[in-house]
Amino acid sequence: MTPQASDLLAWYDRHRRALPWRALPGEHADPYRVWASEIMLQQTTIAAVKPYFERFMARFPTVAALAAAPSEDVMQAWAGLGYYSRARNLHACARAVVELHAGRFPDTEDGLRSLPGIGAYTAGAVAAIAFDRPAAAVDGNVERVVTRLFAMEDLLPGAKPLIREHVLALLPKARPGDFAQALMDLGATICTPRSPACALCPWREPCRARSQGTQETFPRKAAKKTGATRHGAAFVLQREDGAVLVRTRPPKGLLGGMAEVPTSEWRSDYEIEGAAQDAPVPMRWRKLPIPVRHVFTHFPLELAVFVGSAAATTRAPEGMRFTPLAKLRDEPFSSLMLKVLEMGLEALKPRPSAS
Repeated sequence: MTPQASDLLAWYDRHRRALPWRALPGEHADPYRVWASEIMLQQTTIAAVKPYFERFMARFPTVAALAAAPSEDVMQAWAGLGYYSRARNLHACARAVVELHAGRFPDTEDGLRSLPGIGAYTAGAVAAIAFDRPAAAVDGNVERVVTRLFAMEDLLPGAKPLIREHVLALLPKARPGDFAQALMDLGATICTPRSPACALCPWREPCRARSQGTQETFPRKAAKKTGATRHGAAFVLQREDGAVLVRTRPPKGLLGGMAEVPTSEWRSDYEIEGAAQDAPVPMRWRKLPIPVRHVFTHFPLELAVFVGSAAATTRAPEGMRFTPLAKLRDEPFSSLMLKVLEMGLEALKPRPSAS
């Protein structure tokens, strides 16, 4: 039995999710909102993205507004969403749309892929959803649906081209944008990673994995290689007036353009005993007993936190700055640095003397 796009679209018309970036039935999708949401949703859940998206749109309501914004403002608005290269690419892409395309997104996959930070998936999603082009948008939800539908034994990520072929073969001539969103919704709400609701699925009859009772074993994935744990030191220095020493990371690379307290290099062979040589200023530092642990995509990190106090007249070393305590929230800190700051500032709080 062959799966029919019409069955999926009929299900979607009854059960489509209401999302802040999604056009209502009968409305035309806004390419800017579709594109921004797709970038935000990479490696992030819808629940986490919703409040960020709404605040981001309120702050940058058009692609022109985003293009005109200082990079520091964009990074600050993104802080907490993680994978910060996405924010840099988002800003660069907005500028390219304004400068090269008069503020209008290209309406084809090829045109979209010519923009910074837009890969095959995002180009397909925006082309289909915003411009109703017959394009395949294959995210994790779609991979799960398709590999179960055809009981694909091929391992991801190598199976991606074949999954894309299956999606293109299923694609209807009418409503390709709704079809793309329907596939995503099906994977997110029915064909879930565990305990899929097969009885409610519009494609339950043609689904080969369901007929075999093996649906929860798909998709097949190659074993991930996890990098060795890296170590480093982070230095939380607070002046008597409350200001905290911070700096901005280089624009490229991990957490590029984000704010941080000074840190050492992060290496698997880093020796904490020699951390004093990496401190931003020579002084008596106090090492906290518990390190901050964080997991990046390719490696876990463990940072030893050192704290210190300085006079209110202390000047920041070159390339750094003292940010007043009340303005720390305006700095684009990553979730890692927020953990470090919370621990460091708590340790630096004056303790009431014993009576």
